[in-house]
Amino acid sequence: MDRCVGLGGKERCSRGGVLSLVISLRALCVVILAMILTGCTKQPEPQAPDPQTILQAIPAADTAKYQSVRDMKNWQNPYLIVRADGVALFDVADSAEIVLKPNELLPELAKLPASNWPYGRVVAATENSSRGSDQDAVAIRKNKGIVGGLLQGAHIDVKWVPAT
Repeated sequence: MDRCVGLGGKERCSRGGVLSLVISLRALCVVILAMILTGCTKQPEPQAPDPQTILQAIPAADTAKYQSVRDMKNWQNPYLIVRADGVALFDVADSAEIVLKPNELLPELAKLPASNWPYGRVVAATENSSRGSDQDAVAIRKNKGIVGGLLQGAHIDVKWVPAT
C-alpha cells in the first residue's frame, strides 16, 4: 500500500508504516543485543591480597619468646631448609618437607594459619646438610641469598641455625 504525496511538483512515495516499523524493530534488536552483551560481560573478581600483605598481619617477631629455644625440635614457627633444588618448608605435624621454588615460598607461608606463628613474624632456616657436589654448594648459597632477600623484603626475621 503506497502513499504518494505531491510536494511542489515533486512526488514522494512511502510504503506507509512498514519502513518505519522495520527501522524500529532493528533499533529495538540493537538495544536488546547491547543489553544482553553488557549483562554477560565478566565482572572483574576482587583480587586476593598478595602474600606480603597477608604476612604483615602477623605481629612482628618477639625475640623474648624464642631466644631460649636451643633444640630446633621445640621450634614452633615455620622452619625452612635451603636446598640445591629450592627451599623446603618443614611440616612439623607429619615430619615432611614441602619442597618449593624460592618464588613459591611467600605464598606458601601466607597460607599458614596464625597459630603457626606464635613467635611472631620469624622463621628458622638452615642449609641442607648433605651438600653433595660443589655445584650443589653453589646452588644452596644462591638459594640462601634469594630466600633471605625474599624474607627480608616481606619483613620476616630469620633465625639461621647451623646445619646438623
